[in-house]
Amino acid sequence: MTTLSSPLPARREAPPALLSALRARFGDQFTASEAVRQAHGHDESPFDDAWPDAVVFAGSTQDVVDLVTLCAQYATPLIPFGAGSSIEGHVLAAQGGITVDLSRMNAVVAVHADDLMATVQAGVTRMQLNTHLKDTGLFFPIDPGADASIGGMAATRASGTNAVRYGTMRENVVALTVVTANGKVIRTASRARKSSAGYDLTRMFVGSEGTLGIITEVTVRLYPQPEAVSAAVCSFTQARGAVETVIRTIQLGVPVARAEFLDALTVQAINRHSKTTLKEQSMLFLEFHGTPASVREQAEAVQHIAHELGGQDFEWALQPEERSRLWQARHRAYFACLQLRPGARAFTTDACVPLSRLADCIEETMAETQASSLPCPLFGHVGDGNFHCVIVTDPSQPSDMAEAERLNQGIMQRAVRMGGTCTGEHGVGLHKRDMLVQEHGEDAVALMRQLKQAWDPLNILNPGKVIPA
Repeated sequence: MTTLSSPLPARREAPPALLSALRARFGDQFTASEAVRQAHGHDESPFDDAWPDAVVFAGSTQDVVDLVTLCAQYATPLIPFGAGSSIEGHVLAAQGGITVDLSRMNAVVAVHADDLMATVQAGVTRMQLNTHLKDTGLFFPIDPGADASIGGMAATRASGTNAVRYGTMRENVVALTVVTANGKVIRTASRARKSSAGYDLTRMFVGSEGTLGIITEVTVRLYPQPEAVSAAVCSFTQARGAVETVIRTIQLGVPVARAEFLDALTVQAINRHSKTTLKEQSMLFLEFHGTPASVREQAEAVQHIAHELGGQDFEWALQPEERSRLWQARHRAYFACLQLRPGARAFTTDACVPLSRLADCIEETMAETQASSLPCPLFGHVGDGNFHCVIVTDPSQPSDMAEAERLNQGIMQRAVRMGGTCTGEHGVGLHKRDMLVQEHGEDAVALMRQLKQAWDPLNILNPGKVIPA
C-alpha cells in the first residue's frame, strides 16, 4: 500500500445496533453483503481496498437525512459513493463505516432551458444528462472522460477536456442541495446568475470531497450546442513544440474548445488499445466550436502556429463519427496506459501550472520520468495548464511503489514550485493531504481544519480525506 506521511486513525467499526437500525429503516436498500461491500471499497487509486461495514442505496434526500442522523447517533463514518471513478481514494472506507451509494438518485429534476440551467439529483451521470438534453439544443460541457456522476464531479471540483473553453465544475455549478453532518438540508443558492447575499456556500461545498456535507442535488449551467464543430490531430517531433503551440493559441485569444497533449508513449498505448494508427510522436488533439466561418478561422490560426513550431501532418476529423472515435481513443488513454504492463496499477498525477510555466514543467517532468525504470506516459488538458502522468506500477513490488511515489512527489512539488497546484481536477482524497501545507501554508490548512471541525464535529463525513492529521 502507498505510504502515507499523515497516518489515518484506526477504523471505527459500525456497531451492531447501528446496523440493525439501518436494516430496519432502509429494508432492501441496506446490504452488508461481501460482494457489495467489496465493490464499494475499491477505486482506481494505488491504495489497497478498504471496505465499508455496510452500504445503503439512497433514493431521496430524506434517505440521506435519516442515514446521516443515525450515523451521527453512533459516531460512525459515512462515505458518499457516486460512480466509483475517483483515483485518489475518495470512496475508500479508510476508517470503516457506512457507504451511502447515490447512484439510484438519478432523476433529472428540471431543465430550465430559457435560463440555460438544469437541476439533477446527485447520481445523474454527465452522459445521462446530455442524452436527456439532446433535443433541447443545449448540452453540459464538463467532460472528465469517465461517465462520472454530477454529484461526484461537484464534490471533487472536476473538469476535463472542455475546460479550456467552458471552465470547470467551479464555474458551472449554480446551486446545491446538501445534507449537513447534523442532518439538516440546505440550499446553497438560488438560480439567479449572480448574487452577493452572504457567504458563497456553493463554492464551499464544490471541491469539499464529501467531508463537509453530502450533495443530493446539483443545479448546473448549460450551453447551446455549437453550430459547427471540427477536430484535428497534429504531431510534433518535440514535446515542447506541441505545448508551445497551445500556449500561443491561448495567448492570442483563439477560443479553442479542446487542446489535449499526448506524449509518444501515450500515443503508442492508444494505438495498441484502440486499434488506431496515429503517428507515435508527441501529439495535439484539438477541437473548435462555433459557426462554420469561425471554426474555419480558428483552425487556420492554430494550424499556422503549429507549423511555425514544428507541427506536422495536420489531420482533420470533420464527421461526427470521426470526432467520436478520436475523443473516445483519448478518453481511453488511462486504461490504454495501464495495458503497457497488464495487471499493473497506476499513480496518476494531476499537476496544473500557469500557462507561462507549462512547457518548462512538462519538459522537466518528462526528463525525470524517462530516466525512471517505470513506464510513465504523460498527457493532459494543456489548454488550462493541467497534465497527468500515469506512473504504471506493480503493487506487489515495493521497489516499484517507492519509485512511483518518488516520481509522484517530484511532480507535485515541481508544480507548486512553479506557482501551480498538486491537483488540477482529481482532488486531494487520501494521497495528497500533506501537499496542502506546501501549497497553501500552515495557517490556511489550520483554517480548513477549523471549518471541518465546526461543520462536522463528530468527524463522520468521509473522515481522513483532504485535511492532513
